[in-house]
Amino acid sequence: MGVQGRWSWAGVGAAILLPAVITLGLCTRANAQGKACSLATPDELQAALGAKVSGLKPQSAPGGGVDLCMGQTPTASIMLRLAKRSDSGKGKESAGIETAKKMGAQVEVKTDGPITCSTMIPPKSLEQYGFNTTCSVVKNGEVAAIEVTAKSRKDMVAMDSLHAVAKKMAGRI
Repeated sequence: MGVQGRWSWAGVGAAILLPAVITLGLCTRANAQGKACSLATPDELQAALGAKVSGLKPQSAPGGGVDLCMGQTPTASIMLRLAKRSDSGKGKESAGIETAKKMGAQVEVKTDGPITCSTMIPPKSLEQYGFNTTCSVVKNGEVAAIEVTAKSRKDMVAMDSLHAVAKKMAGRI
């Protein structure tokens, strides 16, 4: 995989929970419950994932600090998240990456302005938790993310596909 466009790379290991650690670590309580489902349309998701997304509906997060929307395809689960950005999350991304390295997971991270995307491949012993691709965007004091967890490595979504969705999400927050 090569660097494309304005992407910058950082290849490091990460835990299965890294997208949540990164996004939740940057967040405080969300504004409006249910807004996460309006971050991407079903057609945009289908174009990015190559499969129809079903069951998209708002979910409550533990502690109520994040607005969530969950759905699925035959081979993956999808989560859209929206929350206020918190300065207390600084440094948590690096700590999450270090933890993941120790667990044996592999991660690749690309950053393009306010959009950060990552893929995570778990070690063999944790493959049952899935193979993850996440893109998040920070804008106007909020952070929005789309996370796709595939059941197998062959079903992982490319970062570029989710990056296109994250660009559209940026216009909706």
